[in-house]
Amino acid sequence: MIDKWLGRSAGDLGRAIEAGKINPVDLTEAYLDAIARHPEAKRIYARTTADHARSTAVAAAGRQRAGTRFGLLDGVPISWKDNFDVAGVACEAGSALLKGRVPKQDAEVLHTATTQGLVCLGKTHMTELAFSGLGLNPVTATPPCINFPDAVPGGSSSGAAASVAFGLAPAAMGSDTGGSVRVPAAWNDLVGLKTTHGRLSLKGVVPLCERFDTVGPLASTVEDCALLLGALTGRRAADLKGATLTNARFGVLETVALEGLRDAPAKGFEDSLTRMGNAGAAIEPFAAPEVAEAMALAGVLFTPEAYAIWGDTIEAAPQKMFPPVLERFRTGAVTKATEYIAAWRRLEDLRKIWERRVGGFDAVLIPTSAILPPDAARLLADPAYFAAENLLALRNTRIGNVLGLCVLTLPTSQPSCGLSLMGPAMQEERLLRLGAAVEHALG
Repeated sequence: MIDKWLGRSAGDLGRAIEAGKINPVDLTEAYLDAIARHPEAKRIYARTTADHARSTAVAAAGRQRAGTRFGLLDGVPISWKDNFDVAGVACEAGSALLKGRVPKQDAEVLHTATTQGLVCLGKTHMTELAFSGLGLNPVTATPPCINFPDAVPGGSSSGAAASVAFGLAPAAMGSDTGGSVRVPAAWNDLVGLKTTHGRLSLKGVVPLCERFDTVGPLASTVEDCALLLGALTGRRAADLKGATLTNARFGVLETVALEGLRDAPAKGFEDSLTRMGNAGAAIEPFAAPEVAEAMALAGVLFTPEAYAIWGDTIEAAPQKMFPPVLERFRTGAVTKATEYIAAWRRLEDLRKIWERRVGGFDAVLIPTSAILPPDAARLLADPAYFAAENLLALRNTRIGNVLGLCVLTLPTSQPSCGLSLMGPAMQEERLLRLGAAVEHALG
């Protein structure tokens, strides 16, 4: 009977535990069994953490019986991307360069989640060192995409998205540096939250670009993302009750974000705008030249930091890497320090211009990705195609990273096409409340 609960939202499972309808131990065992039996599980999970999961679930079951639960998600299992440290468990970040790396302590956010009673099912596959938005990883594994069997799932939180989409976790934790939560969430018809840089601790998270790295959830509902953020911050989750689009004002960013949209993402976006308008939202297109200038700085900002962190490790054994990812890292080797510093100074000015321009909007809307998930075999065979599609996959999501925003992606009427709501820094709870209203309007 417990199997009927698999695939339900984390919030629903938490309410069922609260009501005594589900024992956290039975729920955890059901998910571990489902992972063991699923034909795609080895492409989704790098490894499970059964002992960790069972001990956490036993403690959660005791609190449920005693009426002392820590919160709604106490006893609910989730998956974690394989760049979050779990003490005594291999954490390799999708890279042969880190094979056999076993941390001694949990990542700070994972430790916080565990103290809130969340059950860690295991570690999910990801793009090598998180440096691609496609989800293709021939070094370890390429997880499946829920809608297109021959396509990539989006990255770098590829296995995180697949674990939820394929019913092997009710929710997942990922990281986002240039779109790594939002692209796989969109391509697998999920909700994904990119938090503001600094909102959640990065201690114990394998880095890519520490000035852009963020931690965020992937789930089937906005409520689940709100509950997970609350658990990870130790704060009360955003109140989503009564959320409405009446009198809400949204801007549609025309600069960069709408250029070259392929048919399905364009259709999903336009349909979403229509539904939101019908639900009472005011929607106003606008241009923002500062976005184009900020995006032009991305190459100077991201790759030099990534290569500074990983260059020595990479050059000690470059043959262990997938060549297109290796080449992306190496482009960061030639940037001058003066160029890097000047780019950051200019970006800080551009962020202030953006803040002034969008101050009258509740949120800014863009398509999450300009493209659908590309074919995995073609990406493997054609490096130029890999490079071009990777840039397009991440183009829109990277806007939120360079501008320092929090961003929520929601599924649209088109499979593997997301709608993103971009909000001001550190305003995740407000954005989630808006997202709940949009989620209702989109049906």
